[in-house]
Amino acid sequence: NRKVLSFDTGVEAWNYLQSGGEADLVISDVDMPGMDGFELLAKVKTKFPDKIFIITSGVREYEKRSRKEGADAFLAKPFEISDLFSLVQCFVVQ
Repeated sequence: NRKVLSFDTGVEAWNYLQSGGEADLVISDVDMPGMDGFELLAKVKTKFPDKIFIITSGVREYEKRSRKEGADAFLAKPFEISDLFSLVQCFVVQ
């Protein structure tokens, strides 16, 4: 059984993960209050280097930066839900 958890801020997501919360992968927008997606990416990849991390943004120029900073994938907005499902299936073993 897999479930999807949603957090309003990068800080909330980070607090969940560092307190032992489980996640197969993290999907984060770049623009979030308190801690942006790149900050969250850096923290996650430092503490949990094997965790899959997908960055999303409407700023296509962030794709190169996201890969340089360790994201496993970049999903440009706007995107269809089928695009997200296809991408996630590439990483999650059934």
